Amino acid sequence: MHVDLYDFHLPEELIAQTPLSDRSASRLLTLDMRSGKTEHRHFTDILEELRPGDTLVLNDTRVIPARLFGIKEDTGAKAEVLLLKSLDEDRWEALVKPGKKLKTGAVISFGEELRAVIEEESDMGGRTLRFMYNGIFQEILDRLGTMPLPPYIKEKLDDRERYQTVYARNEGSAAAPTAGLHFTEELLDKIKAKGVNLAYITLHVGLGTFRPMSVETVEEHVMHAEFFMLSQETADILNEAREKGSRIVAVGTTSCRTLETVGGMFKGEPLEACSGWTDIFIYPGYEFKLVDALITNFHLPKSTLVMLVSALAGRENILAAYQEAIEQKYRFFSFGDAMFIY
Repeated sequence: MHVDLYDFHLPEELIAQTPLSDRSASRLLTLDMRSGKTEHRHFTDILEELRPGDTLVLNDTRVIPARLFGIKEDTGAKAEVLLLKSLDEDRWEALVKPGKKLKTGAVISFGEELRAVIEEESDMGGRTLRFMYNGIFQEILDRLGTMPLPPYIKEKLDDRERYQTVYARNEGSAAAPTAGLHFTEELLDKIKAKGVNLAYITLHVGLGTFRPMSVETVEEHVMHAEFFMLSQETADILNEAREKGSRIVAVGTTSCRTLETVGGMFKGEPLEACSGWTDIFIYPGYEFKLVDALITNFHLPKSTLVMLVSALAGRENILAAYQEAIEQKYRFFSFGDAMFIY
């Protein structure tokens, strides 16, 4: 299956550069995956779309200020580091720029309190870094780091918390689970009051979010592994939902991938608390095991995320809905508008 089947033209002006002042003021395009029918609504209308007994699954990962700017100690040249995955207390998997000049053995200084040495190299700017510092690493990172906004966002983010969900609590992500950015505490309270169950999983977003597909056919692509956690409390909620036959609604592709990973592990048996690494790649032909509906943003052309939503709703339905969103001037990507696929 050729990657170009998931291409579409997106006018650059539709890429949202800043978040709305009110999280829940975004627009909502609803898509019936069986009929292809669409409706244009506001995100707060998700309250009407959800049913009593539904289980809404949210990713509670918290983004760390993972982008660091420093200098190469021997030359004074500028260096940029994006932390992706903690390997142990002081070692991280990261992306670096400029990759051609930052080789094994190079030392990067981020000021008097933080330095890093490159221990290993991998492809496309990937590096393993070992950090040297005095004090508590997370506190230093909070002071020196900046939020790792995707490369298509050119505007500066004034408030760090606008790139966090209101329920973010488990630190470790290199990107926000952006479908969750639309929810406010007030809206979540109304959803609970309606009789919808809220369940939380964790998936720390990593390298896969930042790297485009570089293959011609979908089947050739290999996803990078990301860490996930499922608590027993959430496992119990999901087991009850399955027993009752009520809908499991994933908030975002990260929640969806975590749920489907867990569904594949237990193969129809009752779910239990678990954690580990997932490199699940969902594209058309995939049979969903747990997810019945999905709240998601609008994704990049030819991306693994467009393929995931196409697996759920059908490629033709998705591309038609995206074209409609473009004609209606929806805002795209991380700070953009939302879809509800049901």
